[in-house]
Amino acid sequence: MRWFILFAMAAGLPAYAQTNPGADRKAAIDHLLDALKAAPSEAAAAPLEAHITELWMQSGSPAVSLLMARGLRELKAEAPQDAVDDLGAAITLEPDFAEAYHQRAIARFAAGDTPGAIADLQETLRREPRDFGAFRTLAAIAESREDWKSAYVAWQKLMDIDPKTPGGEDKLKDLRRRALGDET
Repeated sequence: MRWFILFAMAAGLPAYAQTNPGADRKAAIDHLLDALKAAPSEAAAAPLEAHITELWMQSGSPAVSLLMARGLRELKAEAPQDAVDDLGAAITLEPDFAEAYHQRAIARFAAGDTPGAIADLQETLRREPRDFGAFRTLAAIAESREDWKSAYVAWQKLMDIDPKTPGGEDKLKDLRRRALGDET
């Protein structure tokens, strides 16, 4: 908790969010995303990315939190269809929970359901258009299909939100080259 308070003070979060981070989750995420965009280096951006992702993963419901944790364990255990089922149940209970859609997209893609994964990513981004992880996943799916233009567009959006993504600039250059051809 002390780390968050010190970080929150450095990030300029409102005093109330500094002492009670759950009270104003959206404001905290907004401030953290602003700090992420302004991060001077990959090393400075990494804890911001992790904290934002952690906040996005939090549900207001113990049942949804349990289903999310189970789904993530199943993904790690390479049981993607079980993960799809549990994450789908989380979405049923909390249909506006953007990160549940993102995690289900990952599970669907691992299970071989690329159209379902893309549909879930669209739902994620409709609910949280700044979800840099969703853009990373979308780029990875497009790359796997050798859809270089879509991968490039998704990676550009990722870089707009998180300009210090590890290896981001090199990846952007590579995808640009694949999508648009070599510059002469």
